[in-house]
Amino acid sequence: MNAANQTIYALSSGSLPAGVAVIRISGSEAMHVVKLLAGSVPVARQATLKTIRTRNGLILDRGLVLIFPGPASFTGEDCVEVHIHGGKAVVAALLDELSMFDGCRLAEHGEFSRRALENGKMDLVEVEGLADLIGAETEMQRRLAIEHAAGGLSALYEGWADRLTRARALIEAELDFADEDDVPGSVSDLVWSDMELLRSELAEHLAGADFGEIVRDGLRVVIAGPPNVGKSSLINALAKREVAIVTDIAGTTRDVLHVDLNIDGYAVRLYDTAGLRETEEVVEREGIRRALKTVADADLVLSLAEIGEPAQTDFPGFTGRVLKLGTKADIRAGSDDVYDLLISSTSGRGLAELHQLIINDLRDRSSSLSLALPSRLRHRTLLKQSLDALSVAASSDGKGLDIRAEHLRQSANSLGRITGRVDVEDLLDVIFSEFCIGK
Repeated sequence: MNAANQTIYALSSGSLPAGVAVIRISGSEAMHVVKLLAGSVPVARQATLKTIRTRNGLILDRGLVLIFPGPASFTGEDCVEVHIHGGKAVVAALLDELSMFDGCRLAEHGEFSRRALENGKMDLVEVEGLADLIGAETEMQRRLAIEHAAGGLSALYEGWADRLTRARALIEAELDFADEDDVPGSVSDLVWSDMELLRSELAEHLAGADFGEIVRDGLRVVIAGPPNVGKSSLINALAKREVAIVTDIAGTTRDVLHVDLNIDGYAVRLYDTAGLRETEEVVEREGIRRALKTVADADLVLSLAEIGEPAQTDFPGFTGRVLKLGTKADIRAGSDDVYDLLISSTSGRGLAELHQLIINDLRDRSSSLSLALPSRLRHRTLLKQSLDALSVAASSDGKGLDIRAEHLRQSANSLGRITGRVDVEDLLDVIFSEFCIGK
């Protein structure tokens, strides 16, 4: 039997032992399997208490059984969930029994979601959103993931694709069926004004990709500065635990360290780096090289300097925001005119204010953006391709309608590749349904 046609099963709940374990089964043999395990097939979508037995009649456990006949199920196939006690031996025994059924096999990673995609129950963005929802650790990650998993982003892209399809349909109608009375005589006013509006909407949406990636992957905040200014002490103070070794010896930090924080519902990845200075020591130089690379990839840099010394503001390859922090405020006096903030990791001075500055930076980036945002490089790349093609189509007044229509097709295809729903029949459907061309 083809692997894609086999019935699959897997433990779908958390790690064992647990109070309850959920075994999910999906495929054409799912109902047959549950009938043999539970003695009968329960009423659909109702939790039914059943004794789970081997085919030889040995009792494995008692638990709840739910069935979801396809296509109205998560995967679009017949699905079964068996809720049993979450002991390792209980689960192992049931999985072992399932492996004895012909045509059944253990599911591969993500195979239930893949079948849902292949059966039209989800699109690519929704699948990615589901994966992000499972892995979400902060409130904003949860909200972004649920927007994607629930189809909010997909609906936006499909709406844009429909507008492109309609524009192409109008152009094709004028090119090929201009002698028909029910086809508009000119598409210019109908098409290109809407395409200009769509181009603006796409550009605005694409501009939110940076923030979408920050919400999903975390704000990259890098602590930088010369040796012994308190970089490691600061990351320990903000993390409220010992992340980095702190000594009075210059060059103690040789590699890049990081800790993940949850600040106001956002994921923040805080990096401690090697002290920046001229040195001939080989290992320290490698640490400095890595530090500068980490700074170049940062979203926000905390540039530390002891009070009275200048804080570095220019870093190779970095063009973002730099916060200048004067350190050791518990033992050094000075004016804060040349710094954004004076701090002391020992006394805690300024740490609450620094926390708020990071929150303000996140809020400035979010502005009035909704969470219907692209959050992956794949989204950004395809959106850029769609926008580029649309821009060429909208600005090529001197070219023929057939060439401009081709650019619209490329734009629509890029949008379709985001969701995985590129259907070449959509154009024909619109032409024949709206303009009665097939009369």
